[in-house]
Amino acid sequence: MPLKLYLGDVVQMRKSHPCGSDQWEVLRTGMDIRIRCVGCGHVVLMPRRRFERAFKRFVRRPVLEPPPQTPPPAP
Repeated sequence: MPLKLYLGDVVQMRKSHPCGSDQWEVLRTGMDIRIRCVGCGHVVLMPRRRFERAFKRFVRRPVLEPPPQTPPPAP
């Protein structure tokens, strides 16, 4: 099953970028994944299969939906 990615996710990859950072922000999802280095801003487009092999963990995920609010109690 493919890894569930959202725009704005910050992920840690197995190898670090030459700038020294190993954290990347997800800019595009689909068959190809576009990511941007958090350290220097370099953008890379790679096939999903290669991305999933190099993926290590999620650092930060965006809040997609606010938590459901309960209605105020009736007086």
